Amino acid sequence: MSDFDLNRHTHRLLLEEPFFAAISRRVSKKPVTTIPTAGVWADKETGKLQMLYNPSWMESLTDTERTGILMHEFYHLLFKHVTTRLPEEGMTKLWNVAADLAINGYIADKLPQDGCIPGVGHFEDYPSSMTAEWYYERLKQDQQQEKEDQGEGQGEDQGEDQGEGQGSGLPDTHDSHDGWGEVPDGMQDVVEERLREIIGEAVQECEQENKSYGSVPYDIKKQLRSSIRRTLDPEKVLRYFIKTSQASRKQSTVRRVNKRAPYLWPAKRVKRVANIAISIDQSGSVNDDMLKTFFSLLNKFAKLATFTVVPFDSTVCEDGVYVWRKGETKQWERVRYGGTDFDAPTKWVNERNFDGHIILTDMCAAKPVSSKCQRLWITTPHYARNPYFQTNERILAIGQD
Repeated sequence: MSDFDLNRHTHRLLLEEPFFAAISRRVSKKPVTTIPTAGVWADKETGKLQMLYNPSWMESLTDTERTGILMHEFYHLLFKHVTTRLPEEGMTKLWNVAADLAINGYIADKLPQDGCIPGVGHFEDYPSSMTAEWYYERLKQDQQQEKEDQGEGQGEDQGEDQGEGQGSGLPDTHDSHDGWGEVPDGMQDVVEERLREIIGEAVQECEQENKSYGSVPYDIKKQLRSSIRRTLDPEKVLRYFIKTSQASRKQSTVRRVNKRAPYLWPAKRVKRVANIAISIDQSGSVNDDMLKTFFSLLNKFAKLATFTVVPFDSTVCEDGVYVWRKGETKQWERVRYGGTDFDAPTKWVNERNFDGHIILTDMCAAKPVSSKCQRLWITTPHYARNPYFQTNERILAIGQD
């Protein structure tokens, strides 16, 4: 295998594409020899997004083409092609081509030759900047017209043999789309939330640091900004937090290999159990209504998982720590009225074997010490907009102002 390391080149390749550079920093890249080109996919157990690439193929490209391939893969993430269900059984090739057509019109000057580009070659009369769904319907219509022109019998015979090869005669895509549409229903929200997080962080990075979006068209930039302003579903975010905080425990159970994409799934099953701590701010600045809102959220959270409740103000209320088991419901309660110190719960959690830490608070205290595990802040919309300190960690707003 070639020793070409794409990670060493991404900063230089995306120097003039700040938005895609921000996306790139949040997506791991792994060299493999089991695919001929490159591709992005989502792990169906963890929801982790990853770019796979064949180092020999990537090394053979020019710098401009490598930049184009990186942007192409990240556009697949922006357009959520990875999680979109395949429209119809046996139409995989058509959907793959349609997904590439939806992207390549924006970056045609950066791609290797002989790809699927609107307005070029086989797609000479196809317009640019349409959705994958639009291109898919157009490809189906063209295919049907071609079958009618050639005669019904021949088309049916070929359909039996081709299966997922529907769309023969179309150019090949530049990348691999194996694993798309295979995310199970229980993991769909997790992957979509991970995508929202990656895109949202990239948008905020460009906005806050006054960076250009590079070549991202205005209409897409507008959609990106709009998408991160939508109201979040706390339960989806919490489900995502659980999945991404999980500790891996290997079992010896052998898993069935995906024959179409054997590189996607490891040979052993991994059972994942998350040990989550939830610290509740019980200081005097958190009024009873806010505390009731926090407990209402925890009752919803308890439908998803078991977690440890850690009440605190300036110190942790050791006698008040307890395990809230999955399926239980509880009434709100107040056990403290003092000041606020986020170091107290953070250090308490850091000293124990937790995979994730959620803090329910009004954000009215100094920035705490670093957390050894993933940390999420949950507060009201007002305090989410006006936190006492700045942090790169996720802040989720719930309830009303």
